[in-house]
Amino acid sequence: MKNKRSIILTLSILLTITNTSCFRTTTEAGNGFNKQNEMEHTHTNELIHQTSPYLLQHAHNPVNWYAWGEKALAKAASEDKLILVSIGYSACHWCHVMERESFENQEVADLMNEHFVCIKVDREERPDVDQVYMNAVQITTGSGGWPLNCFALPDGRPVYGGTYFPKQNWMQILKSLATMYQNERGKLHRSATDISKGIAGYEVISVKEVEQEYTKTDLDNIVNPWKKQFDTHEGGNKRAPKFPLPGSWSFLLEYAHTYSDSEVLEQLELTLDKIALGGIYDQVGGGFARYSVDAQWKVPHFEKMLYDNGQLVSLYSQAYKATQNPFYKQVIAETLGFVSRELLAPEGGFYSALDADSDGVEGLFYIWTQEAFDAVLGADAHALGEYYGINAGGNWDHGANILMAKSLPNTFAVQNGFTEAGFNRMLQKAKTKLLKAREAKVRPGLDDKILTSWNALMITGFVNAYEATGEPEYLLVAEKAADFLFTKMMASDFSLKRNYKNGKATINAFAEDYGLLAQASLALYSATFNESYLDKAKGITEFAIAHFFDTHSGMFWYTSDIDPALAARKMELSDNVIASSNAIIARVLQNLAVLIENHKYADMSVQMLHNMKATIPKSGAYYYLWASVMLKNVASTKEIVISGKNAMKLRKEIAARYLPNTILAGSITKSELPLLQNRFVKNTTNIYICENKTCKLPVTTVKEALEQIFE
Repeated sequence: MKNKRSIILTLSILLTITNTSCFRTTTEAGNGFNKQNEMEHTHTNELIHQTSPYLLQHAHNPVNWYAWGEKALAKAASEDKLILVSIGYSACHWCHVMERESFENQEVADLMNEHFVCIKVDREERPDVDQVYMNAVQITTGSGGWPLNCFALPDGRPVYGGTYFPKQNWMQILKSLATMYQNERGKLHRSATDISKGIAGYEVISVKEVEQEYTKTDLDNIVNPWKKQFDTHEGGNKRAPKFPLPGSWSFLLEYAHTYSDSEVLEQLELTLDKIALGGIYDQVGGGFARYSVDAQWKVPHFEKMLYDNGQLVSLYSQAYKATQNPFYKQVIAETLGFVSRELLAPEGGFYSALDADSDGVEGLFYIWTQEAFDAVLGADAHALGEYYGINAGGNWDHGANILMAKSLPNTFAVQNGFTEAGFNRMLQKAKTKLLKAREAKVRPGLDDKILTSWNALMITGFVNAYEATGEPEYLLVAEKAADFLFTKMMASDFSLKRNYKNGKATINAFAEDYGLLAQASLALYSATFNESYLDKAKGITEFAIAHFFDTHSGMFWYTSDIDPALAARKMELSDNVIASSNAIIARVLQNLAVLIENHKYADMSVQMLHNMKATIPKSGAYYYLWASVMLKNVASTKEIVISGKNAMKLRKEIAARYLPNTILAGSITKSELPLLQNRFVKNTTNIYICENKTCKLPVTTVKEALEQIFE
């Protein structure tokens, strides 16, 4: 395979116009829905038949857009035209800038329609397509992001791509590629060959035959370099913009707790405090924005994504267990309040996202002038304006203020002559007033598609919050959402669909969907001891093994063997905002192996970790779930088994503790589950602490069980 330099050199022959960066990478996200066209539509294209909010936003462009599928690909082949694959998502601000500048322009559309078959892709519905063409752009340019615009031969092999292009640059690229396809087609075919080889080699793994041993040194080799990246003033890592990576901090919490690392724990608490006090957190209505553009967590890209909020709820729930910090409990309650109020569908599933823009203005729904703030809060405005950093000139653009708390509420109260209880009452009263006043503003757009994997993350968040706080409503919401997925998105053979909209489930699910729904099912089992959740986790896992597993590497493909082939079949190995599908499945196999005593699952998980061992220390923040799987191999996992009539009561008490290296199983009656066999004693409830298939003598109180765990 030619190296990246030679590929880029080849492409430089094609075009002299480069794309203007939209300042996005694949770990970043844009913001904003396009405003709905309020005038009569003069154009309607094939996207009108789609359900994706993002695709429907382009249904009245003069560009003859097609959705990804056989119809578009066949058209390219029959008409011998290059393909344009244009990828984005509903909350992507720069996607909509390019739409306004280029895709709504008749002159540009005429050029696109004449020379290309134009395909629009919602990356949230089709991450498999996005993965292939994102890899192509990353290989040829060194970076990527959205909007993603990639040109391909009629057979789908990419030849050139980039992110956001201004109108004039875009038109020049269209003309240059059209001319080259007509007169110098061989150059495009050579580029396609080079790029396809690069894609095929991107995130490739080979099976490691030598059995590995894991020690604390392996974990230290991951964490110690990571510590050098800590921002010890503002939390997170030293960088701007700043992205919440909840899974990476969950691993650091596990590590800090297991090995009593005060430096890591302090950094974690600093990070969680700063985020929840920052502008990235909705101080009025709860919930987190996608990321902040600065290093202080102040100015967000205001869109709110379901997957961020689900994972951050899980993280704050774990941190609350570990620290009993009441501020974290408040963040959990406010965030789940936001999700239940604004993202919960009537049928029980969760919608995908809220836009950043309102009435075409970024952040308008969330920002305040001092005059508006004071009018709502009256006599309390002075103190709360000081708390949130409100001023007449604004702390952001054009006199606007982003609410950003100066300190923890109790700290501010003490420093400013309030009682803690009194200031907290004032604060809660103010939030209620501001939330009500905000409802009069134009609301952000809602992306109302329901995605299996993102819903699974939110279900797990609700379950984790239930275990941390004991609030029964959280479990009810989680179970209803899970029932929605099992009923609407899963077939009797445990095959899954990815997307649900307008009463219809569509698109075969990907490895991420299978792994995360199995993970959510295991969380529900732990919270309820309902063994039907274990059955579902096992069935989903078995389907994934049958249709995604690669016997040559011991890893899982992102797409199943029942899906039409793309330009390349990919594996997902590195963790991002959402962990990689392989790491998720490795964790599921690791936990399910213990719960149902399945040695095949245990061996598969260990092999997957073996394959990744040398890679993980290169960047712990982006292999965090792999590091967590490794930690559970080093710090041998204990099983907590509760059997008897009071099992649920004792389960609730134990689950409220932060016990990361444990697996919880139990039943109030007899059970055939291997961990529970022959452990039921009538009129008695026993707790067994087991490790490596050896159990200590049963005890009857949580205090005694904890003593055995920490011996």
